[in-house]
Amino acid sequence: MLSHTIAKLLIVDDLPENLLALDALIQGEDREVHQAQSAEAALSLLLEHEFALAILDVQMPGMNGFELAELMRGTEKTRNIPIVFVTAAGREMNYAFKGYESGAVDFLHKPLDTLAVKSKVSVFVDLYRQRKVLDRQLQALERSRQEQEVLLAQLQTARGELEHAVRMRDDFMSIVSHEVRTPLNGLILETQLRKLHLARGNLAAFSGDKLQAMVERDERQINSLIRLIEDMLDVSRIRTGKLSLRPRAFDLSQLVRGLVENFAAQATALDTHIELQCCQPLQGEWDEFRIEQVLANLLSNALRYGERKPVQVRVFEADGLACVQVQDHGIGICMANQQRIFQQFERVASQHASGGLGLGLYISEQIVHAHGGRILVESEEGKGATFTLQLPLATFEQQNDQARATSA
Repeated sequence: MLSHTIAKLLIVDDLPENLLALDALIQGEDREVHQAQSAEAALSLLLEHEFALAILDVQMPGMNGFELAELMRGTEKTRNIPIVFVTAAGREMNYAFKGYESGAVDFLHKPLDTLAVKSKVSVFVDLYRQRKVLDRQLQALERSRQEQEVLLAQLQTARGELEHAVRMRDDFMSIVSHEVRTPLNGLILETQLRKLHLARGNLAAFSGDKLQAMVERDERQINSLIRLIEDMLDVSRIRTGKLSLRPRAFDLSQLVRGLVENFAAQATALDTHIELQCCQPLQGEWDEFRIEQVLANLLSNALRYGERKPVQVRVFEADGLACVQVQDHGIGICMANQQRIFQQFERVASQHASGGLGLGLYISEQIVHAHGGRILVESEEGKGATFTLQLPLATFEQQNDQARATSA
């Protein structure tokens, strides 16, 4: 590495013959010698190059060598350049002191001793080259330190993400075990009760009305299990990018009317009702099953958190978008939670809230985004919430054409 470092040397003398003689003495393959016949010319070179050594003649017209050295020591770029004075004066002590006070590291006395000059210059060149190697090593160490800091930060981030993933996994398993156990326990208890009736020959327990009630209870528990399993499967599909859509043309208003009718019994059981305030016909091309899944989730949440107050539903067009609004007048959602509720396993606490994995809004938002739409929420704590589903009225083919035109 040392052999690749070129050392630049500056020699300053007002006499050209002295410059030529000194240049011939200190030249080498690993050196580049620059000459100046005045202090002013030397300053220009000092500002332009990085020198390993400056050899200055003391006696020069105008600015002498001592004055040039003092200027070099006062400038940030040149203050650390070693300075060797060349003088024809004797070795008087006061003269040497003046030179060292000006920043000299050594003196060369005329007539010049060839071996001494070469030896001293070689020492300074070697020191310069070793310093450059050390500087590069220090820079490499600093880069390595910075890279290690970046890597450490990335590791800490990864650790935090891993810890978060582990917590989410533990929370998920805890929620799943609790939510799955609830319908299973119901089915197990029903089965044990029926086995007990059969063992005792109590066939009266299986009258038509009682059998109907049993079947309805079983159906509710089985549907609850199916819903939990479908939610888990949807999350897996979303994570792996396999949430497929099967768009076809249908009327969104008809879908909403059907859902409102289907939820009427659930609303009645909660001593409330759903009002379909506005329902404009809106023909579009979407995945009907998935959009029904989204709207069913919004209606279910409105009834769940609506504090037994009426729920309003509106279907309308705005700014070229098909919109469905579901408004309740229940517990509401504070501003801090309005983004959190769209994350996985997040649920709004409520004394009336039923169980669930906290995946409904997360899945719904992912489905709507896959359609090129979005879900908006407006709410204040204690004043209910309004969820607005917005879907593009353009067909999937038109959306893809627009996307390609934008990217082009």
